Amino acid sequence: MSRIGRTPIKIADGVALTITPDLVTVKGAKGELSQRILEGITVEEKDGFVIVNRRDDSREQKAYHGLIRALINNMIIGVSAGYEKNLQVIGTGYSAERVGPWLRLSLGYSHDILMEVPSHLTVAAEVVPRREQGPLGVQAKIKVSGILKEDVGKFSAEIRGCRPPENYKGKGVRYEGEHVVIKPGKSGAKG
Repeated sequence: MSRIGRTPIKIADGVALTITPDLVTVKGAKGELSQRILEGITVEEKDGFVIVNRRDDSREQKAYHGLIRALINNMIIGVSAGYEKNLQVIGTGYSAERVGPWLRLSLGYSHDILMEVPSHLTVAAEVVPRREQGPLGVQAKIKVSGILKEDVGKFSAEIRGCRPPENYKGKGVRYEGEHVVIKPGKSGAKG
């Protein structure tokens, strides 16, 4: 059996689960999510745990087994605790600002980048005061949060993709705690 698929999922406090033969709906303090169950997979609730089973041991069923279990687990975490990604904007003159339904990024280009924030996500941007910038020179911090793990990660990756960190000075947008290897500059002899 799939090691991921056979692991039971603990139902968090305050989370209500509704299981039908082809749909699982999860309700919690932060919202409601539902997931369609793929063919050959069964889901049952037993003693405060969710158990996912499969019809047979075919390669396709093994893949579905782990996938559906992971998606249900992510939904339970999402509606109870939520997901959050933090990004740092590093570089002189770089900034990030929330303007209505938009996120405005100034990243050293000749124009500002405007990104429309999806309605189901919460995005906050703050400028870091000079005395708190630290050794990296963090100019701004962006916090993306929501109940869908996939959407939080996707929107965070889109923000980072606007100016990924470069390898010589480390300027750009990076995840908080992300390690960027800094290359040495040219060191040829003049002559």
